[in-house]
Amino acid sequence: MAKTLVLAEKPSVGRELARVLGASRGGEGYLENGEYVVTWALGHLVTLADPEDYDPKYKTWNMEDLPMLPEKRKLTVIRETSRQFRVVQSLLKRPDIGELVIATDAGREGELVARWILEKAAWRGRTRRLWISSQTDKAIKEGFRSLRSASEYDALYRSAEARSQADWFVGLNVTRALTCRYGASLSAGRVQTPTLSLLVEREREIRDFVPKTFYTVSAKTEAGFRATRRDAGGQSRFFDREAAEAVARLLQGKSARIIRLKKQVKQVPPPAAYDLTELQRDANKKYAYSAKETLNLMQSLYERHKVLTYPRTDSRYISDDVVSTLPERLQAMRFGEYTPLVSQLLRTRPLQTRYLVNNAKVTDHHAILPTEEPADFRYLSGPEQNIYDLVARRFLAVLLPPYSYEEMELTLDCGGETLTAKGRRVLEEGWHRAYGSILPEDEEDEEEKSQNLPELKQGDALRFREVKVTEGKTSPPARYTEAALLTAMEHPSAQGEDKRTLEETGGLGTPATRADIIEKLLSAAYVERTGKTLVPTSKGIQLMSLVPQELRSPLMTARWETRLGAIAAGKEAPEPFLREMRAYAARLVTEVKAAQGSYRHDNATKERCPDCGQFLLAVTGKKGNKMLVCPDRNCGYRKSLSVVTNARCPNCHKKLELRGEGDKRMFTCVCGYREKLSDFEKRREDRGAGKRDVQKYMASQERSGGNTALAEALKKWAEQE
Repeated sequence: MAKTLVLAEKPSVGRELARVLGASRGGEGYLENGEYVVTWALGHLVTLADPEDYDPKYKTWNMEDLPMLPEKRKLTVIRETSRQFRVVQSLLKRPDIGELVIATDAGREGELVARWILEKAAWRGRTRRLWISSQTDKAIKEGFRSLRSASEYDALYRSAEARSQADWFVGLNVTRALTCRYGASLSAGRVQTPTLSLLVEREREIRDFVPKTFYTVSAKTEAGFRATRRDAGGQSRFFDREAAEAVARLLQGKSARIIRLKKQVKQVPPPAAYDLTELQRDANKKYAYSAKETLNLMQSLYERHKVLTYPRTDSRYISDDVVSTLPERLQAMRFGEYTPLVSQLLRTRPLQTRYLVNNAKVTDHHAILPTEEPADFRYLSGPEQNIYDLVARRFLAVLLPPYSYEEMELTLDCGGETLTAKGRRVLEEGWHRAYGSILPEDEEDEEEKSQNLPELKQGDALRFREVKVTEGKTSPPARYTEAALLTAMEHPSAQGEDKRTLEETGGLGTPATRADIIEKLLSAAYVERTGKTLVPTSKGIQLMSLVPQELRSPLMTARWETRLGAIAAGKEAPEPFLREMRAYAARLVTEVKAAQGSYRHDNATKERCPDCGQFLLAVTGKKGNKMLVCPDRNCGYRKSLSVVTNARCPNCHKKLELRGEGDKRMFTCVCGYREKLSDFEKRREDRGAGKRDVQKYMASQERSGGNTALAEALKKWAEQE
């Protein structure tokens, strides 16, 4: 009997699929039973080949060799995960495998992961697609009962591959051009660069800003509310203190008459359900989680705990076919603080879904929702509970009626001076009940929002009991938090470019890639986190002055994303898009070659490279290792200054740094401890085998199947230590 091979994206997902399918017999990198063989990737196993795979001359970075624009792309197996690729490849060649089910993440990148593996492994057999939005047992079983032909997702794959090739053309060419031109490790990208540009432009606005002192005049009435003086244009600020104090003296102790009273009942519909970007924004605002942290927490809640649906979605609505599952999803939320509201909603039939259902706005996946699987908070970490709570409350809110209130606006006249006041009276809590006292941030002015106005009518006279002048200063634009940057990436029209064009596009990147873009800017040292804000570094600011203007603009990148969306929808072929990207990359390289700018290394030392004579750069590696490196990557000289080791300080038990070269190498610790490497090695030899050495030996015995008397004796000794 022919078996079905199931290819998941990660081992954890593969094991869950195998459990549901009853495949429990283990092999290296797979599980199987009489019907299924389940294997997995480790993310990408195959990627686009490096430039040197097209031509050996590209091993050396030379400006004369640019641009690199191969007509036919090549794929290569990623060296670090090649072992698992060989496992998948051997399974695809097994004679008892009759068909393949692609079960990688149901999205653009997941499709690319699978298709490149299949192409590199030369699979030609029948292929079907598992497309599910949650990892519950029920969803997996239903998904396998309704597998689709993989060909239905060919357009999605073509879009994913076009995106990857476009990033290769632009990113690799411009990065090499900048690095060769300025003698510095500089990188650029189709999405990365315009995102950095947003941060740098904001930083310039802040640095150029000159604060101004202003004054406002407000008066408290005998009815208990406060009114603000405004000029004929509606402005409340004075930039002349004497003028503000003169108005305050005029109002003090006087009576004002209500010359205009407007009452209006307003309704605020519930916010739409979450897509990934909106969830990352709120998690950053409320808990200061980075976009990457939120995505990782969502992946855990989706894959491991199975309590939330697929995270990498750009839709905030559901389609009609999901409505029938809502009662079961609510039932799973019948615990803790959610119980009273869930019980009330379950008694309501039918559920109010007009703010949740919109078939036209559902793309590959619907909005993020709780699944039919109850969430047991005993097994969720604190951050996981926080993310689940955000999604759960938003889900409840969108099923509730609008929040309604009566808004009252007053205009008072006092001797020719105009004052205004605003207040509100709640009529129906509506969706606010989902949040209780932890309502989302309100954009309304805090002073006016907090006021309760009494019953008043036009023509009433009110005496001012207290008049005060308040001093303030104009503020520069706020630095971007991750929440604000995600908004700017999604809606770059806010940055003042061609608004109409930008509003019709999907913005910079996609919900699934924006977190990684921000992390790349941080890891490349173009941006650093300062509290909740993102601040461009000197390196990032300099880079923006050197990168071609066209690449800095969000307009071009947003247009590319629209084209990629059209390819995914089958409305456009990828070939014209890729031709344009080749021409675009060539044009950018030409601009970099002709540029007249310069780059100043902030980390340059006074020590020269012994091979080429340039000043060496002081660099700290990812693991804290310190070294001096030559800025010319073709030279490649590097000198180690210190290495963070696993050896522990005998005084404070922190990791020791190994400094120096040759016989002069020495261990140092922040507590002041010093020890020569030769003395350390002698001390370790005198000590003999330790507990860790024994544990390593025992582990090797277990791997080899051995169970000698010596191993047993050592095991008892280690347990007594």
